[in-house]
Amino acid sequence: MASNPGKVVVVTGGSSGIGEATARELASRGATVVIGALGNTVNAMKRIVEDIQGAGGKAAYYEVDVTKREDVEGLVKFAHERFGRVDVMVNNAGIMPLSPIDALKVEEWDRMIDINIKGVLYGIAAVLPGMKSRRSGHIINIASVAGHIVTKGSAVYCGTKFAVRAISEGLRQEVGDDIRVTIISPGAVESHLADSITDENSKAEEAKVRAIAIGARYIAGAIAFAMEQPPEVDVNEILIRPTAQPF
Repeated sequence: MASNPGKVVVVTGGSSGIGEATARELASRGATVVIGALGNTVNAMKRIVEDIQGAGGKAAYYEVDVTKREDVEGLVKFAHERFGRVDVMVNNAGIMPLSPIDALKVEEWDRMIDINIKGVLYGIAAVLPGMKSRRSGHIINIASVAGHIVTKGSAVYCGTKFAVRAISEGLRQEVGDDIRVTIISPGAVESHLADSITDENSKAEEAKVRAIAIGARYIAGAIAFAMEQPPEVDVNEILIRPTAQPF
């Protein structure tokens, strides 16, 4: 079903999980996708792009570290040079090294802030001028159920996702005449997100949640739904989680 014909979509964190599922889903619906992720995922990105192209779709990849503004600008510039513009930016890259605050994993806090917050801001900054000049565009930021509630062992992660929601809502109010802004807040999803947890107790608790996780393709479907609304309709937030998830 080609329901996004001609749209050029950039997806950060596109080598696995929600990013990969989004790239594949949107390409199957007629969008052109550019995925960006760290250099150590090049083989995965190549495979995704080859699969999309083999199915008749259009895709490309670009190495990017979203903690570096110049990298994110390079990703967007690449998409412009290759496909002419960026219609949709999906700021998906994120990490979740859960731990209690008194574990004092300060380096992990810094990394979450750099990726989960500053990475989103860099993505916005890279695409906003072009979207404003065309008076058209859609920025989709991946937040989390953790941006709605706070649980023990997740205070800093929740803080980053509350920030994503606040930034997104502020952006919507400022640019909403021409540019759509959507927050996607997933619950437990099958992905490598929990792999970054180094605190053993937090890892054990998260494993219980992962046992009921839903497939990343369902988050991709929610993103596609928001994109496919007519220009005058802005789906501002979708919160999607396993039926069995208690929080």
